[in-house]
Amino acid sequence: MKAITSNKQFNDLVAGGKPFVIDFYADWCGPCQALLPTVEKLADEYADEVDIVKVNIDDQRALADKFGVRSIPALFFLQGNELKDSLKGLTSEHELRKRIGKLVA
Repeated sequence: MKAITSNKQFNDLVAGGKPFVIDFYADWCGPCQALLPTVEKLADEYADEVDIVKVNIDDQRALADKFGVRSIPALFFLQGNELKDSLKGLTSEHELRKRIGKLVA
């Protein structure tokens, strides 16, 4: 799973045309660490259809602010610059699959 570490990487992702999911997290966040294996599994599974990336809010504060992230984990489902859906807090694999399915449909 790719980590976004700069605005340029984020802009390239948006310009790529493929739907994508951003997982905002922090290394010190227990729920984020609990969710990470599920998100990584889905990133591998859906690699051909959607890009799933992670953003460390401690390293990329400006990007977290752009999305209004106030609590983590926070996941945003986008197509280009258009926000299609979002999830806040620890969530199930089933719910993530449902949201990704809607994004790529």
